[in-house]
Amino acid sequence: MTDLDATPALDETPILDATTDLDAVWRRLASLTPARIGLGRSGAGLPTAEVLRFSLAHAQARDAVLTPFDAKAFVAELTALGLPSVEVSSAAPVRDVYLRRPDLGRRLDETGAARLDARPEKGADLAVVVADGLSSTAIAANAAAFLAELLPRLGRLGLSLAPVVVASGGRVALGDEVGERLAAKMVLVLIGERPGLSSPDSLGAISPMARRSGAAMRSATASPTSATAASRPPPPPSSSPG
Repeated sequence: MTDLDATPALDETPILDATTDLDAVWRRLASLTPARIGLGRSGAGLPTAEVLRFSLAHAQARDAVLTPFDAKAFVAELTALGLPSVEVSSAAPVRDVYLRRPDLGRRLDETGAARLDARPEKGADLAVVVADGLSSTAIAANAAAFLAELLPRLGRLGLSLAPVVVASGGRVALGDEVGERLAAKMVLVLIGERPGLSSPDSLGAISPMARRSGAAMRSATASPTSATAASRPPPPPSSSPG
């Protein structure tokens, strides 16, 4: 007899029967996930309570994207925790530009670049970048507490740490330039993720591999086609924090 022959027959007994309380089943399933399931119905539409919950979730998602990042308040939180930091901004000067020009969120503005160049803490094992991304709500709710747990543990492992770089209007790739300017061996980017209808405050933690900033990549790939590429229109708005 083979292993296949020894496989027991599937139990095809129905999980639900005519006596099952379906409302209780859906309530149980809904308690296990933030997904919008088991909403019920009222006639041909949703119950009023679910319509209101949807409207609230949509408003929270919009607020997460559009609420300005209070970088100074976050720096004050880090200072209270005894964590040194430096505040910078991307090349996207306002939120509307940040949303429409992802490329500008991937590089520092002149002031931020000069500020990092002037820092004496070069060559650290790790540089942490905290960027608002697509949810400043996520940073306000989670980032300081996360760093308060993470950085002391890394220090006890013997890793040298650069000051936390707090970046307004930043995307994931901004970490490439930060890492180069601080000559850090590794970069960790904490960023507000694109909010969903059940998660307006999700915090992402991303460590770019083989990082290269936009300036370095342009220098390395200079060719007769560079002028043509530079003349192309900017990319469309992005729904990704990268």
